[in-house]
Amino acid sequence: MHVPDGFLNAPTSVATSVVAAGAVGLALSRARRELDDRTAPLAGLVAVFVFAAQMLNFPVGAGTSGHLLGGALAAVLVGPWTATLCLTVVLAVQSLLFADGGITALGTNVVLMAVVGVWTGWLVFVGLRRLVRSAGVRAVPALAGVAAVVSVPVAALTFTALYAVGGHAPIPLGELAAAMLGWHTVIGLGEGVITFLAVGSIIATRPDLVHGARGLTAARELEIRTGVPA
Repeated sequence: MHVPDGFLNAPTSVATSVVAAGAVGLALSRARRELDDRTAPLAGLVAVFVFAAQMLNFPVGAGTSGHLLGGALAAVLVGPWTATLCLTVVLAVQSLLFADGGITALGTNVVLMAVVGVWTGWLVFVGLRRLVRSAGVRAVPALAGVAAVVSVPVAALTFTALYAVGGHAPIPLGELAAAMLGWHTVIGLGEGVITFLAVGSIIATRPDLVHGARGLTAARELEIRTGVPA
């Protein structure tokens, strides 16, 4: 989903850069609440994993590319604020060192993947977790997988909306929307499976490290100690 230079006009690119800068600044102040000595190394591993996953690009059509986003996975594992920072670092490195995504479009890519992708995944996950809280930690991988499935096409639709407002490339909006939504729905399904497996593997060994399971693991530990359902 990396947007290249020149795809959106200057006003739209400036606007998304302002939004991205504000989101990253807020994330910098909030991420410290999500991390401690145990979970900080996990944030680095998440960034590396997302970087590797996003480097596997394939053409979607209409001048854009498709790949896994990793926003929901990062949000569930290390928290949404930290995930926003992880994705931003990944996108900046890809743009500046690997020419993957335009430099003038970096703000747009941060908004799409580090903000919309991360926070859509997190909000869907939190909403589902409240509905099935009685299922406890066991439900976390499946909920994370569903959140990942939803987050990818939502990010693609957000890009389509930005293009409708400030598209600067000679590509019909309908053609672009069909390509983005169609391919990213498929990508979302694959990302859901990968997110389910990745979160499930960590839940099976160290559920205390998973940000999205913190309240659930505490409740489960209390239930085990007291014998009273949480």
